[in-house]
Amino acid sequence: PQPADKVQADAVARTTPDVHDLVTRVETEVAPAARAAEAAKVQPEASPAPAASGKDMLAALQNPARLAPAVPFAEAKGVLPQPVAGVRVKDFGVADGLGGTEKGMTISTRMGAQVTAPSDGWVVYAGPFRSYGQLLIINAGGGYHVLLAGMERITVDLGQFVVAGEPVAVMGSGAKASGAAPGAASAQPQLYVEFRKDGISIDPAPWWAATDSQKVRG
Repeated sequence: PQPADKVQADAVARTTPDVHDLVTRVETEVAPAARAAEAAKVQPEASPAPAASGKDMLAALQNPARLAPAVPFAEAKGVLPQPVAGVRVKDFGVADGLGGTEKGMTISTRMGAQVTAPSDGWVVYAGPFRSYGQLLIINAGGGYHVLLAGMERITVDLGQFVVAGEPVAVMGSGAKASGAAPGAASAQPQLYVEFRKDGISIDPAPWWAATDSQKVRG
């Protein structure tokens, strides 16, 4: 993307109140994100053929040269890698301490940990956003978006296609808020992960590979 595109994306973020509106605006107003969103639209929500077996999906996900999602996001349940090594400390739907419920999950990890894309998709936002800190939004196609927040540094670009397991960011030293709960500082860095379908937060648990169900890789 051109420097002007990054400046425009940052300007949109500063004048947008929430993540849903941010996704809508960047995918409409910022050229690389708009192109990425158009590419994502042509991906089917579900395959017209019989659903692939878990073994077939894993094989498809292991092709690093692909330029489009290996399988529709809706069919990737049970095979996606969690994005960082660590331990889950908050789950989707539990009380958030502010009178609401968690819209995603939080993983406590180590200083400088590498963050990888949990799914294939296109980067439609990469930068600071309100209480989220550094925020990465991936359009996974089929109306699905993946949000990652709390990183120190994002290493992918606006409009870029990323594959599941590809490095996309680096965690910092902790002791700062991340995700949807302002002020939730921690001694260890924490990665916030949120899945959305058509703008509505959904439980990411069914998508994770079985080996990642309780304790994240590492």
